[in-house]
Amino acid sequence: MPYFPKKLTEKLKARRLDSTLRNLSLINNLVDFSSNDYLGFSKEGQIEKSAQNQMVGQLNANGATGSRLLSGNHPLHEELEALLVTFFEVESGLLFNSGYDANIGFFSSIPQRGDIIFYDELVHASIRDGIKMSDAKAYKFKHNDLSSLKQHIDRSRNQGFEGASYVVTESIFSMDGDIPDLEELATYCSQNGLFLIVDEAHATGVFGKGLLHQLKLQDRVFAHIVTFSKALGCHGAAILGSSDLKDYLINYARSFIYTTALPPHDIAVILSAFHHLQSEKGKMQIRRLQENIGYFKAKLDEFELWNVFLSNESAIQIAMIPENDKVRHVSNVLRDNGFDVRPILSPTVPKGKERLRFCVHAYNTKEEIKKVLSLLKQHHNG
Repeated sequence: MPYFPKKLTEKLKARRLDSTLRNLSLINNLVDFSSNDYLGFSKEGQIEKSAQNQMVGQLNANGATGSRLLSGNHPLHEELEALLVTFFEVESGLLFNSGYDANIGFFSSIPQRGDIIFYDELVHASIRDGIKMSDAKAYKFKHNDLSSLKQHIDRSRNQGFEGASYVVTESIFSMDGDIPDLEELATYCSQNGLFLIVDEAHATGVFGKGLLHQLKLQDRVFAHIVTFSKALGCHGAAILGSSDLKDYLINYARSFIYTTALPPHDIAVILSAFHHLQSEKGKMQIRRLQENIGYFKAKLDEFELWNVFLSNESAIQIAMIPENDKVRHVSNVLRDNGFDVRPILSPTVPKGKERLRFCVHAYNTKEEIKKVLSLLKQHHNG
């Protein structure tokens, strides 16, 4: 094997010494409180069967054969984009291979030199990576703090800035599970000529059509990003907005232009997932998830765990247990008792902000929720 660079060796060594080295693990048979499969769609037999039926007689069933600008634009891609327009009540939508690709494509191509991006300090890594690739200036504002955003906006205008201003947030933050005041933010942006972008990855499906639609804000944002890899249980993403936005992304978003399109079978699965989401069983799964979230929060009261948890209304419930060794120990105790609850360690989160990330699902039973929180109550202090 070739010699491995010394600087890289030292970086791996540092991770091992402070117990922050990441490793892969296989799927397990533990009770799931860690996956993003909030509604259980990844294991839904009706979705699988429907997708198989859609693929009968389709061309290029095993692969797209190229980018959508070359040979890979399958009729199913067009069908899914048309469904997204109807489902989310937007003007247009463009598919991407993943949420990461969508955010990279958007932020590396839309904001131009002379523009400014204002982003919540806790936005997802894919957004931050896309921003790094942009020619625009970028400033972060304090998490879910509109006054902090206003200070940045006022400062830029006092300095004579005249370019476009983009404001970026998420409807549900993946590491904290909390929700910004989207109505207040949308009103401020529209009153001040700001272009608002909202990533709905962890809201799509969990709240039906997402929080933007629930709040009737889908027409007041410049773009919103939806992913199919969380509550819909499959893969891929889309950027929703105006027809001009779609045309621009097709022409300038490199993560769309220079990649092989999603295979037709993947698109069939996504289509089936959206149809299932609108079915009676899908609606029942959404209701069951919301009931489980409510039950989880009620048990926090019963076990007097509110001082440990960050309060929120999403499927992501966060128990703050500072220090990597401590949170890893509690996670291992839960694992030894049959529960998969993953620790979120620094440097993924800042030191002192380590936590257990509980993902609540439609298929979790009340007994499972009660038992895992009872175990946490017994062991989180030692």
